[in-house]
Amino acid sequence: MLNSLWSALPGAVAQGLIWGLMAVGVYITFKILDVADLTVDGSICTGAAVCTVLIIDGKPVAVALIAAVLAGILAGILTGIFHTALGIPAILSGILTQLILWSVNLKILGKANQSVSARAYDVIVSQMQIPKACIVLMIVSIVLIAFLYWFFGTELGCSIRATGCNLNMSRAQGINVNFTKIFGLALSNGIVALSGALLCQYQGFTDINMGRGAIVIGLAAVIIGDAIISHFSSNFVARLSGVILGGIVYYIVYQIVIVLGLDTDLLKMFSALVVALFLGLPYLKSKYSKVKPKKGEKENA
Repeated sequence: MLNSLWSALPGAVAQGLIWGLMAVGVYITFKILDVADLTVDGSICTGAAVCTVLIIDGKPVAVALIAAVLAGILAGILTGIFHTALGIPAILSGILTQLILWSVNLKILGKANQSVSARAYDVIVSQMQIPKACIVLMIVSIVLIAFLYWFFGTELGCSIRATGCNLNMSRAQGINVNFTKIFGLALSNGIVALSGALLCQYQGFTDINMGRGAIVIGLAAVIIGDAIISHFSSNFVARLSGVILGGIVYYIVYQIVIVLGLDTDLLKMFSALVVALFLGLPYLKSKYSKVKPKKGEKENA
């Protein structure tokens, strides 16, 4: 059993890094912008579909990755327009975009499933070369975290953070909150699409339903990473790194479930329950924790 788990560990790390990148996109909307965005279930597949079609068409991988990110950005902009221009709640805007993207993704692929095997095409990550894939994905993660650290220190980045912290105060300070929401959603879904482009190369195919339940994995990675890192540092870089770590931990647990022979069909249900538990812990803690009276107060009573 231990041998099986050990041999499966590098693959779990590689997948965890890919989904950790997706979770960074979720972190931007969920933690920074304070918006519940369900677009990710569709935009991750959009990134994969665009990347797959361009690679099959003979385009360089770099071009395919850039095009995938741009497609994700457009998906985020659409959600932002639904939310800001039409006044649709953010969660419903994400669902509407997700439904639109299902049809768009199907049109891009031309069919429900498209192969992009490393045996036939030049890809930068593949499960046939897991050590190389892990190195490439770690480099991508470091570059992305460095970029986000720089970006959220700029005036626009600080405006997005301010919008998420206090919408009314940000508006009073002259910040165009509609623009910052749209930009944040675009940035988030661009990163999610990037992870989809890497995922399709790693697994060797793109499926129209590959994004189903992605938001659950993303939230699980965000919450697990936050729970681990918050004990050591509250630094922004540490928190982003924690999200990547959360993705790795999630997929290591996934492999443990497989090795133990448990029913993998129930994994998403367990993930949803874990996410619900972690989301509810702060509320439960505040509700049921008893404040101990100070010595002086007790004596006076």
